[in-house]
Amino acid sequence: MEQEDSLNQKKRKAGRPKKSEIAEIKESRSVGRPKGEAAIINEYKLRMLNSPKSAKVLEAIYDAALNDDHKNQAAAWKLIVDRVVPVSAFETAKQGGGTPQISINISSVGTPTIQTVEDVTDIELDD
Repeated sequence: MEQEDSLNQKKRKAGRPKKSEIAEIKESRSVGRPKGEAAIINEYKLRMLNSPKSAKVLEAIYDAALNDDHKNQAAAWKLIVDRVVPVSAFETAKQGGGTPQISINISSVGTPTIQTVEDVTDIELDD
């Protein structure tokens, strides 16, 4: 009789599942969509900011960038420019319409006057 009950439970596929079966499934897997690239990067940033060693890492990068004899000076410069320099400082230039604008202001002292000169002389050149 016990074998028949266990076979009936395994064969049961139609209908709504029991609450205990749903609870087992929820406990065994994570809920929601899998983490995307943005979520992974945000988690990594939080980990880096909370680490007590992050200040030492930044100091080492700055020291390498400022040392002319360091073999990885160019890589350190690239890291600093790509990651540390705030991009938002350059975003304001982009928000002005996308193209740089030039404005020229010309001011003069007084009002312009036009003078005509009547003394015109012809000169003949000898070949």
